[in-house]
Amino acid sequence: QVQLVESGGGLVQAGGSLRLSCAASGSISSINSMGWYRQAPGKQREMVAQITSGGSTDYADSAKDRFTISRSKDTVYLQMTSLKSEDTGVYYCNLKSVWQVNYWGQGTQVTVSS
Repeated sequence: QVQLVESGGGLVQAGGSLRLSCAASGSISSINSMGWYRQAPGKQREMVAQITSGGSTDYADSAKDRFTISRSKDTVYLQMTSLKSEDTGVYYCNLKSVWQVNYWGQGTQVTVSS
């Protein structure tokens, strides 16, 4: 099994920054991609950013120019700047294997106060 442990969430004022981390452990074989998803209250979970094993990145339109995803071995980071109230939600780490199996972390709360 794969375990994903997130950290770095919290309460921040609008315009501030946060850095999320997600460490993967366990039966990690071939990783296709790692990424971050957000679920706001009353909304569906949505992709925020992801990075492939080759280093290609993809961002939601709302995250472009403000968020940066990076990866070091089995840890993925999300640097968030210029945070807005609409960035509030539970952020989940995702790992997708080459066999398209999805693994999820337990989630970390990010709250941006205006």
